[in-house]
Amino acid sequence: MSTIAEFSIPAEEFALSETLERLPEMVFTIDRVVAHDTDYVMPFVWASNGDFETLTAVLEDDPSIGNVELLTELEDEWLYRMEWVNKTQIIAYMLLEQDATVQRATAHNDQWNLRVLFPEQNKISAVSQYAKEHGFTLDISRIYDVDSAQRVRFDLTDDQQEALALATKHGYYDIPRVVDQSELAEKLGVSHQALSERLRRGTKGILKEVIPNISGNENTSRNL
Repeated sequence: MSTIAEFSIPAEEFALSETLERLPEMVFTIDRVVAHDTDYVMPFVWASNGDFETLTAVLEDDPSIGNVELLTELEDEWLYRMEWVNKTQIIAYMLLEQDATVQRATAHNDQWNLRVLFPEQNKISAVSQYAKEHGFTLDISRIYDVDSAQRVRFDLTDDQQEALALATKHGYYDIPRVVDQSELAEKLGVSHQALSERLRRGTKGILKEVIPNISGNENTSRNL
């Protein structure tokens, strides 16, 4: 069964390490990546949240990059096409040898965070072994099957996912709103307060995933 793994790699061991050191506030997100061989990877990368005036020059000086081309300049993010020629063997190995697909890869401060789809779970073990043999610090945080991907990806409990799905189905998020929270709570057989907490926490989990650099403390229990 296809399996998703989420893991991190220290920026110093991976591509753009020098750029991230010089521009630590910058966020890089891979749009898509192509591997031609184990020593040559060509990603399309969005850059945001930093000093765009010096970014291109810094990228051109980065020894992990062979060539870099600015494709698009938006108000708050730029899109580059790059050639990664150093420190990227682990990605090429996943794509070429283990038939994996990089679903998401984001770099900020001193770390890369990746979500990768593998056709079989045992291929994750092969990648982990490859990392050890080639000096990559691969910290796997979560492994889950594709059927559970949506819930796990957004850090939702089963109750939160059920509440969000029901709210969407019955028009709670429509304009104008079709049902209110009291009606939804009755359908779920829970209190108005419990439903409100499930919707709030579930929405927060989704926003933290889709909008970079959202953080916050959740001091209350996730058992609702």
